[in-house]
Amino acid sequence: MDLKDQLKNLFPDHTPEETPQEAPKNNIWVQEDPIICKYEKRKGKPITILEGYTGTDKDFKKLAKELKTKLSVGGSFKDDKIIIQGDYRDKIMAMLVEKGFKVKRVGG
Repeated sequence: MDLKDQLKNLFPDHTPEETPQEAPKNNIWVQEDPIICKYEKRKGKPITILEGYTGTDKDFKKLAKELKTKLSVGGSFKDDKIIIQGDYRDKIMAMLVEKGFKVKRVGG
């Protein structure tokens, strides 16, 4: 006997209400200040750098992982910066604006 059966035995007249469960839209803290999105070349290879996030490192790492999987590229999180391999400024900025962030493009 599981818990639901035991509760039905205790309270035969009660009909449980099913509450629809909503998935969290954005579980990352959205800040007022813009995130800076800039382009650099390191050792001749293009990279996109995101910096200026004032939330927790855990949220920023989660955002980095989400960006890397959506773009199918490599990258890392170092010194409160997200480093994405390649020039994906436009795509990254569109994704961040969709999530509710303010983004500022720096350089080029």
